[in-house]
Amino acid sequence: MSIIRKRSAGHKAYIPNNARDNHYLLAEFPLTDLIINTLNTQVPQAETPFGMLYQSLAKLLFSLSQKYEVTNSLFIANDKLTRVRFSQEMHQWQTAQQILFYYNPAYHELQKSFFDANYRAEKITLLFLATGSDIRVNAASFHSRISQLLAELESTLNIGSLNFRIRDHQHLTYDLFARQKTGVESKAHKMRNIKVRYASQHVQLPSSQRQMTYAIVSIPVKSHLVSLADIDQSSDDPYNPFYTLVTDAFSVAAKRYNLNNGALIANGLIPIVRHSEHEAVSRIGELQMLGYNPELSPCGIISKWDARALVENLQLVFVATKENQSDSAHAKFLNQIELAVKLFATELELSPEQDEIIIRFHQHIAYNLSQID
Repeated sequence: MSIIRKRSAGHKAYIPNNARDNHYLLAEFPLTDLIINTLNTQVPQAETPFGMLYQSLAKLLFSLSQKYEVTNSLFIANDKLTRVRFSQEMHQWQTAQQILFYYNPAYHELQKSFFDANYRAEKITLLFLATGSDIRVNAASFHSRISQLLAELESTLNIGSLNFRIRDHQHLTYDLFARQKTGVESKAHKMRNIKVRYASQHVQLPSSQRQMTYAIVSIPVKSHLVSLADIDQSSDDPYNPFYTLVTDAFSVAAKRYNLNNGALIANGLIPIVRHSEHEAVSRIGELQMLGYNPELSPCGIISKWDARALVENLQLVFVATKENQSDSAHAKFLNQIELAVKLFATELELSPEQDEIIIRFHQHIAYNLSQID
């Protein structure tokens, strides 16, 4: 372990007070023949064969949401990847593979369905968005309420287990150089993992739950950054020198601070980090899938770019291993990330006052609801 890491990577991370906080739960269950045959009141030849089925499930969801005081609940039956982001304006946006929800937890509320009545989805996705001003403090309580809601939804349908898969997503988003730009103060966080935080509030998770902790750093590609490389626009791969430059800087910075699970994504795709028994990197349409197993040895630093095109943002991915955790907390890991990104920024002559470097720090868990005693 380097001397720099010992001295600099403390057990508390200092997050700007204007950081944006998100928390949401996804509850997914397969749409089986049993569910369709039991609940669908429409004949198969109907013009919209699944419309009534989806509407009845959504109606039950919204009724239970009101009972459990959940003000943001969404019914989704289109098999698209669901993503959530903070925004001062609430809106939804769909692509061929994704459905994105933008909202501010402080004051936005939404209950809505997203489905095609002619399409039989492989799975039903129920999305629950946390609300309020103390998202992280109230995360355990929110998780507990959703678990109770799902248990009652299952018992109300009375067709046996729905085989819910629960995914609890939490992330903090902030500008690495927020203080240099605005003078905003910071607050210390230990960044305890979700299971430990929930246990402290008497909310137990199954021992077999899967945990993923990682950060995605987004850096806009401005003209002064591109000018650091010798670009030949007449070449078939004009941006190869630029991407080589940033990859080298990323690799040096990551290794300097002992971050050995990482990726640089500069091909215009959306990086999606998932738990995988074996590390895997693949492209699925508009998505760059990155599979990691936190229990295995780090797989090193990879880089994916398209030398023919200049991207709008460089995206740096850092994924935690069990060695990146100290006393069930990830502050040390986040501090290492900040130090590495600052070194990367220095090497590329980025300005703290003028360049925005957004860090989104993710903590995820996933488990089957049937695993809860």
